[in-house]
Amino acid sequence: MAGKLSIIMYSGTADKFIPLGVLAQAAAATNMQVRVFVTGFALLGFTKQHNELPFPEEFKSFAPMLMEGMKRTNTKPWFDMLSEAKTLGDVKVYVCSLMASVMNIKKEDMDPIVDDIVGAASFLSDAEGGQTLFI
Repeated sequence: MAGKLSIIMYSGTADKFIPLGVLAQAAAATNMQVRVFVTGFALLGFTKQHNELPFPEEFKSFAPMLMEGMKRTNTKPWFDMLSEAKTLGDVKVYVCSLMASVMNIKKEDMDPIVDDIVGAASFLSDAEGGQTLFI
């Protein structure tokens, strides 16, 4: 392993999911272990329903330009990047047990990209000794 990257994914807005996909894919491609801890409103992006992720109000006017740029440059959607990261290496996606409980979301409600529902202490133990980012 070249290192370890842990990403705490809290935000439920579209602009934050793109960096999640990019960073997870880049880390996996460089043989880093990747752990994603999904909490807060980000949980809605990981359900089987694939809720449409909103853009923050201050960036809504830029959303069409961003989407056009991604299409023009053949940039994959965040979900595809994260899925590809999982095929490249040691990448796990965990959902916060407390937030899942609070939001009444069960494992069977989650997209198969989610590996498990775990507590914060478990995630922090797994993240120890590596780099942790909060998105």
